[in-house]
Parts: sequence; C-alpha cells; structure tokens
Amino acid sequence: MTQDEAIRKIQDSCKEIALLFMKIHAVVPHLGDEDTQAISLKSLHQMTTDLEVVKKHLLILQKRDDSSEL
Repeated sequence: MTQDEAIRKIQDSCKEIALLFMKIHAVVPHLGDEDTQAISLKSLHQMTTDLEVVKKHLLILQKRDDSSEL
C-alpha cells in the first residue's frame, strides 16, 4: 500500500466515523438522564476534536509530499 492509498483510506474512515458520531449525537437527548447525556456529549466532542487532529495532520502530510514533487 502506498502512502497516498493509506491517507485516502484513513480519510475515508474518518468520514465514516464522523457520520456515526452525528448519528449518536442525534439520539443522546433521548437517553433521559442528564448526567449520561452530558458525559456522552462531552466525549463525542472530544473524539470529534481528536478526529479533526488526525485529518489535519493527514492534510499536512499530503501537502508536504506534494511540495516535494516540485
């Protein structure tokens, strides 16, 4: 597997994970327990933030590799 293939595969997985996070977020209010809802939303936010960090570093890696081709 090339680096580009790995990057694409990780990016695709990040998109899938983000969609799953949105599905979870939509049903959290139906839990009926404020403490559980608060912890769940806080955790979802943190995981989303961490996912964005991964995506950002993939973009940096791509751009770094693209600029070396010049």
